[in-house]
Amino acid sequence: MHLRRGPLHPTLSDENGAEMPMTLTRTYLILAAAGGSLAILLAGWGFQYIGGLAPCQLCLWQRWPHMAAVVIGMAGLATGSVLVPLLGAGAVATTGGIGIYHTGVERGWWQGPSGCAAPDISGLTPEELLAQIMAAPVVRCDEVAWEMFGLSMASWNAVASFTLVGVWLAATRFR
Repeated sequence: MHLRRGPLHPTLSDENGAEMPMTLTRTYLILAAAGGSLAILLAGWGFQYIGGLAPCQLCLWQRWPHMAAVVIGMAGLATGSVLVPLLGAGAVATTGGIGIYHTGVERGWWQGPSGCAAPDISGLTPEELLAQIMAAPVVRCDEVAWEMFGLSMASWNAVASFTLVGVWLAATRFR
């Protein structure tokens, strides 16, 4: 089979040249949405294990809903229920929300979790300062570790996640 793009819809053609239109189905959309979450997870793990960019606490929090979306996608393929895409949309909306929160922490718009940012060091003795440094997390949530086109990894996660919300919600409209 060969994929050809028509003016409005892609089509598949078999060995004899007969064209078969590709239509959006719930299965296709669930595969795309769950595959999108899997791609985001793989990218995060690639940055971590290949690129040496350790994740902070909020980065790790953003991964859990993507893992849930992948599992929800598998359940959706098995059941075909219209409820499953809604659960998937909820999962990726959650990680998108965490991504917006994380972006705000990185940009200094609001405070992050107490164990995720640099504490106030004014008034500390040298011994207290050393103890605080030794107890501090290795990766801070309030610093942008990587960015592209002015957006941090957390921001890109939010953009991608809210795009995936749209794909999940589209899956509720198809059979």
